[in-house]
Amino acid sequence: MTTKANNATLDLLFNKARTRNGWTDTPLEAGLLEEIWNLTRMGPTSANCSPARIVFVTSDEAKKKLKPALLEGNVAKTMVAPATAIIGYDMEFYEQLPKLFPHTDAKAWFTGNDDLIFTTAFRNGTMQGAYFMMAARALGLDCGPMSGFDNKMVDAAFFAGTSVKSNFICSIGYGNDEHLHPRGPRLNFDEACRVA
Repeated sequence: MTTKANNATLDLLFNKARTRNGWTDTPLEAGLLEEIWNLTRMGPTSANCSPARIVFVTSDEAKKKLKPALLEGNVAKTMVAPATAIIGYDMEFYEQLPKLFPHTDAKAWFTGNDDLIFTTAFRNGTMQGAYFMMAARALGLDCGPMSGFDNKMVDAAFFAGTSVKSNFICSIGYGNDEHLHPRGPRLNFDEACRVA
């Protein structure tokens, strides 16, 4: 794994990738959502805990369930996106550890430790959400991540009766330049980093 990504790949994933607010009407190819997941799941998580759980909102019926939970400014762009992923994290992720981390009793680390469960689920689920966006971009899709929604409403509509909680949502598809804002500034290395 010593090969450095070329500039075109870096542009695709980072330098020229933009948060999209407008979408073309190009549909997603069959199997593409599974491809995204199959790449997402390969990113590292602590003890391979893999707490992310994703609902892909694609049907009109599912969009109607999601719509009331969105802040007003996010409704139009979300409703026209080919798919919107609800990125959640499973608070009972540790039940899968005998399968995912079988060489030790990792489940025992978490059982009854609510603070550790939440911290691990939220941190690693968030990382998997970032992997999700990189996977989608790597497969030629644009992303529109957002946190402007009511988590409790989304949880009630899509995760009722489960141990999954919503983290953020991310529309995916083929973006257009409609409502595309100028790229915001970023902090320089010296403003955000130090070498100790």
